[in-house]
Formats: sequence, structure tokens, C-alpha cells
Amino acid sequence: MEQSAAGAVPAMSREMQECIEACMACHNMCEETMSACMQMASAPSMQVMRAVMDCSEMTRMCADMMMRRSPMTADIAELCAKICGMCAQACMAMPDDPVMMRCAEACRRCAQMCRAMTAAAM
Repeated sequence: MEQSAAGAVPAMSREMQECIEACMACHNMCEETMSACMQMASAPSMQVMRAVMDCSEMTRMCADMMMRRSPMTADIAELCAKICGMCAQACMAMPDDPVMMRCAEACRRCAQMCRAMTAAAM
């Protein structure tokens, strides 16, 4: 992060801005996926539902922590990337479901952006 005037909040890097956007898009897609799952005739496994719920919570928390410039941002983004990867893999268990496939894609993108943001912060 770039430092602005003395005592001011550091400027947000491009990587962090992109990561926040990817986290919020992933969070929204996970919420939409959970809603769709509740309406499915054959409900996904609890493992899939747990992965989607965990990912939804983690991506929202990660975005929040980045926005407030938490000193734990890099650690949280690293964990977020891992959880997003697990969620993407879980969603792939239902390859014929378009909502699950959109969720998997949002998770993969978020994981990629979290890794990029973490690398830029080092």
C-alpha cells in the first residue's frame, strides 16, 4: 500500500481494489447459490452447502478487512483464496447446474485476486 499524508489512511492499491471487487462478487454469487440450492429438487450435499456458506462469510470478511486496512489483510486474503478454492471444487460436484458453475467461476476469480493482492503486499 502506498502511504499518503502523515497520519492519513494509506492509499488503496489497484490489486486491493480488484480483490475487494472480486470478494464482493463472490460473496454475492455464494448468497445467490445458497438461495438456489434451497429451491432445488435434489439438494446439494451438506459438504457443498458448507463450502458455499464458508466462502460467502470469508469473502465478505476479507473485503471488510481490506476496506478498513487491517494489518491482517494479507493473512486473511491467503485464507480467503484457500476457502474460495475449496468452494469452487465443491461446486464442480454439480457440473450440470449453471448456478453452481457460475459460483465456481466467481470463487476461482476471487482466489486468483486474493493471491495477486497478497503477492503485491509482500
